[in-house]
Amino acid sequence: MPKGIAVSKMFAGISSRYDLANHLLSGGIDYYWRSVLINRVQEYSPQNVVDLATGSGDVAFKLHQQLGSSCMIEAMDFCEPMLEVARRKKVAKKIGSNLAFTYGDCMNLPLADASVDAVTVSFGVRNFEDRQRGLREINRILIPEGKLFILEFSQPDIWFRPIYYTYLKYILPLVASLATGKKDAYDYLAGTIESFPTRSELSAQILQSGFEHVESSGHTFSIVAIHTATK
Repeated sequence: MPKGIAVSKMFAGISSRYDLANHLLSGGIDYYWRSVLINRVQEYSPQNVVDLATGSGDVAFKLHQQLGSSCMIEAMDFCEPMLEVARRKKVAKKIGSNLAFTYGDCMNLPLADASVDAVTVSFGVRNFEDRQRGLREINRILIPEGKLFILEFSQPDIWFRPIYYTYLKYILPLVASLATGKKDAYDYLAGTIESFPTRSELSAQILQSGFEHVESSGHTFSIVAIHTATK
């Protein structure tokens, strides 16, 4: 699994153009994926949510928009340049104190046991330095019956894999290089996507970390999957 310091440095190098690259490389489908995720969270009606690996804050802003000002949202990342991008966006959007962007490493979260209703992680689990440790940390901070929502790349439907892997290996790094000037970062990301567990394998890993129930659904030919786990 990737080393945390190296991953943080990599994201720092692409922070200024991270949003542009995401929207461009996904063809805008990332907006849809986040909407599906937030709708799942909204069904649970949490009073406080922690958004881990928040990056530039797109999921956190969508949570704030749909859950309202009565829900406290703490968005965390271990890459300060990415958090600075998110904070600037928060100022531009004139959002109040119920949404905060703070430093937090998923390997050692600065939060009390059983203190959070729900946790969201979008495209961050595959970058955990130690996946089981990170999942156990999330389990620790959740209240009993609390929910974990993971939006992450997955292994696509079999018929679509040749097309998708060709895109990952050759097209994605080239387009990303033009958008960000950092081809190496997206070579790394493509590799982590291709080697990431299947939906069933990730579900098993979530259960092994202490969760009692996991459901998953694939989206866009199963390019991504949403896992919902209950403590």
